[in-house]
Formats: sequence, C-alpha cells, structure tokens
Amino acid sequence: MQRLSSSDADFDARLSALLAFESAQDPQVDATVAAILADVKTRGDAAVLEYTQRFDRVSAKALSELEIPEAELVAALKSLPTAQRDALTAAAARVREFHEKQSIKTNAYVDADGNELGQQITPLDRVGIYVPGGKAAYPSTVIMNAIPAKVAGVGEIIMVVPTPGGEKNALVLAAAALTGVDRVYRLGGAQAVGALAYGTQTIPQVDKIVGPGNAYVAAAKRRVFGVVGIDMVAGPSEILIVCDGNTEPDWIAMDLFSQAEHDEMAQAILLCPDAAYIDRVAASIERQIKDMPRKDIIRASLDGRGALIHVRDLDEACAIVNRIAPEHLELSVENAQALLPRIRHAGAIFMGKYSSEALGDYCAGPNHVLPTSRTARFSSPLGVYDFQKRSSIINVSRKGAIKLGEIAAELARGEGLPAHARSAQYRIPG
Repeated sequence: MQRLSSSDADFDARLSALLAFESAQDPQVDATVAAILADVKTRGDAAVLEYTQRFDRVSAKALSELEIPEAELVAALKSLPTAQRDALTAAAARVREFHEKQSIKTNAYVDADGNELGQQITPLDRVGIYVPGGKAAYPSTVIMNAIPAKVAGVGEIIMVVPTPGGEKNALVLAAAALTGVDRVYRLGGAQAVGALAYGTQTIPQVDKIVGPGNAYVAAAKRRVFGVVGIDMVAGPSEILIVCDGNTEPDWIAMDLFSQAEHDEMAQAILLCPDAAYIDRVAASIERQIKDMPRKDIIRASLDGRGALIHVRDLDEACAIVNRIAPEHLELSVENAQALLPRIRHAGAIFMGKYSSEALGDYCAGPNHVLPTSRTARFSSPLGVYDFQKRSSIINVSRKGAIKLGEIAAELARGEGLPAHARSAQYRIPG
C-alpha cells in the first residue's frame, strides 16, 4: 500500500496518479453493447431471450417465463431465517423513514401584478431497477433504489436481476417483496438495459433506469441515456478516511477493507497528521488481512489504488478531501462537527469514530447510491427527487400580460424573433 506525505515535492503528481481512473468506455465493450442494444431494439423479446441463454445460461420459450411471480417473492421473504428477515425489514424501515423526509415542496407565489408562478411536482410513471447478480447478491441495492421510488410515487417499478445458471437469491427476491417492486424479471447485462430502455413485446419501456452493474451494464446505461433517464454511470467504490489518531487502528483498517473488498479497482485512502498512528494502521492492515475471506481482492485494491497519506494538519486534510471528492468520507476525529463546514465535495459524510461506512451501506437511512470518480463535485446521492420531475407553472394576469408583454417583445426583437414579439404584444390592449 502506498505511503504518501503532503510535504513531499512530488505529492501533487503522486496524488493525481492515484486518483486517475479511466472512465472512458472500453471500445470493445462499447461495440459489443451497441450491437446488443440495436438487436434488442429491433427484435425485442427474441433478442433478449437469445442473449439470456448465451450469457446467463437460462433458456425460456417466452420472455414471460422469466418473470418471477409475486407469490414467489413473498415466499422468499417468508423463507428467510428470522434474524435475516428482521434485519432486512429494519433496514428497509430506516431507509423509508429517511426518504419520506425528502419531500420537495412547491414554491408557488403571486407577484405584485397578480401573476401566479411556481412548479408542479409529479412522479415518474415507470422506473427500471437493475440489481447485479452472479458473483454476489445485493438486497441492499433493491432497498436503496426501490424505496425512494415508491416514496416519490412512481407508478410501476420493474426490476431486472440476472440469475446465471438459473440460480436465484432469496434475499434479493425477499427485498423486492418487502419494498413493493411490481414486476421482477430474471434478466441481466446490456440486453436487460435495452429491454427497459426501448421496451419489448413483453417488457414495457421505462422512464428511468437506476442501479449498478458491470462494465457492459454501465456502457449500456450510457448509451440509452436520452431515450430514458439514468441515475449515473458509477465507477469503483471509494472510501476516504480522515483520522486524528484517536480511533482504534483496527477499526480504521477494517473500514478501509470494507470498500477494498468490493473489487480490485475500489479505492481506500487514509489521511492523518500523526505518522506514528499511520504506522499502527499499516501494521493492523497486515495483521487483519490474513483472516479476510476476500483478502486477494482487498490486497489488489489496496496495492493498486489505496494509500496512507501523512498530512500536516486537519485543515490540509479537508483541502485534500475536497480535491478527491470521495464517494464515502469518514471524519473519524474527536470533533467532526468542526470539520464539516470545510467539506464541500463528498457523497456521504460519516461523522465521528462510531460512524462506520458499512452502516450507511445497509441501514443508517440515507441512500448508499452515491457519486464516484470525483463526480461528488457536481452530483448528489440518489433520493426521492431523482424519481420526480418538476413542471413550471405560469399563470399570467391581465395586468401582468401588459407589463411582461412589453419586456418580452423588446427582448424578442433584439433576438430577431418577430413572432415572439407579436405573440407577446397581442395581449397588450390598444
């Protein structure tokens, strides 16, 4: 794992190299995805069935056979061990409670001329949720995507989840039942994204596609954006920890592991002004990694994109945080509240040494769908607002038509648009 110091002459260059991540699409992946999407758009169900057979080894005579009936979802929920079902239920309740507080209020007002101006907020009609399958199963993805959509008032939620070899995950199906997903299909990859984006004979077109996936899913989402909305094109998971040296080193080491274990390209970084403490964390990493079931992935992540960085003080740490703009930020310091106003760019901020990032992944309440790859500079966590849209409301009074008409006509003539000017002037008497 790299050791950096902000006082080194080459620190800026080394940090830039550490943060570099090529988000541009692999040309071969992009070409494959383009062909799949075009085929799905043209042939619909038949193309989706063929790709599902080829990539997931799941065959069916009709796409309707790959829909999982509601009774099976409910049965999956009932079949879970009590402790697991209770944990899933508790997590869903906390996430729902948080998102119910995200309601967007109208800002309507009446100006001095009697013009009523404001906005109408309406939910999307239909949303598609992509849930990864295969190597791992993510019921938390179902919770974090379906609940804000439901709270927003989305009319129908269609979920797709690949089942390689036909293997279904009971936790994922249970989460779908618990959160009120309307329809679930055993589909994955670019073909599933295409089916949701364009619609097929069996699957209706959605308005927005949300949820993570592999490189092919990400490429497909990027390509269909504009036909439908998407949440984001997510990069590898990230955690950045600012620590003052007063948290148990084992805690910090394991927090770094918690993101590193996602995949080899995940990024885990520690910023600390105490060099001796960094040594203790490094020793803890070497001791604890031996017992981790996913130690090979963790090691590859830490060696390839991780770093332990010595900084001059916590002020400098905050400046580096804003440069990195991490997905997850832990302020593992005695007075996290004092640092908070200095943080401008981060997807989720975990305050104090007891706030481990893992709690945010599952049950704290705020959404775990977060901006990655420095996009926290300009984007936000997934929320209720992502499943709603706003229409401007303009109700002009007779008095307002005269005053506004004169202004609009003058500007329209300046832009060389006489029909605009005349349209505004028609409402002016005389």
